[in-house]
Amino acid sequence: MLHEKTNLKKILIAVAKGRILDEALNLLKDVGVKVSDSEMKSRKLKIKTNRANVDLLVVRAADVPTYVDYGAADIGITGKDVLLESDTDGYYEPLDLKISKCRLCAAGLNKTRPDLPVLRVATKYPRVANNYYQGIGIQAEIITLYGSMELAPIVGLADEIVDLVDTGKTLKANNLSVIDDIKDISSRLIVNKASLKVKPFEINDIIDALQILIKGKDG
Repeated sequence: MLHEKTNLKKILIAVAKGRILDEALNLLKDVGVKVSDSEMKSRKLKIKTNRANVDLLVVRAADVPTYVDYGAADIGITGKDVLLESDTDGYYEPLDLKISKCRLCAAGLNKTRPDLPVLRVATKYPRVANNYYQGIGIQAEIITLYGSMELAPIVGLADEIVDLVDTGKTLKANNLSVIDDIKDISSRLIVNKASLKVKPFEINDIIDALQILIKGKDG
C-alpha cells in the first residue's frame, strides 16, 4: 500500500490499452491507486485517480515507451514484446508485473519449419524476429505487418509468422501451428530515468508497493 504524505509531486502513468489496462488497474487498486467507474466510462485518455498526485494516460501499447522516454509520462506499463522492439533508452525496467502473460512464437502451416534458402516471415516484431532467426542460423526476409498475421501463410505472403500467442485458438482456427517458442511475455513497469531523480519518493513508493504485492501473490 502506498504511503500517505502531503505535497507529493505529480506522477503520470502511461498504461497500454486493452487487456493490460484492465489487469494493471486491478494491481494499482490493490496498492491504493483507484479509478472511479465514471472516469473509466468517460472515454477520457487522461484519467484521474483517487490520489491527487497520480493520473493515468491510456495509450497504445507500442507508444508507452515513447511517452516514458520523452518524459511525457513518469511511469509506463506495457508488454515486454513492445520493449523488445523499442529502440529508446531513456527508461529503466525495474519490475515484471507478471500480468497479461503470453508467448512470442514462430508459427506456420506445419509443425516443422520448411527447408528453404530464405524464409519469408511476417511479423509486427521485425527486430525480435531478425534477432531470433539470426540466432538460430536461418536467413530470413522479414515482412512487417500490423494485423491479421495469420493470413500471411494462408495466402502465400510468408512461410512463417512471429506473433503473440495466448490460448492458441486463433492459430488453430486458421490451421497454423506453433513451430518454436521464442520468449515468454508479460507486462513490465518502466520508469523515466530523469523522473526517478526528480521524484524518487513518489516513484519508488509505487514500485515498492507493487513489488510487495506481486511477491505476495507469488506466495
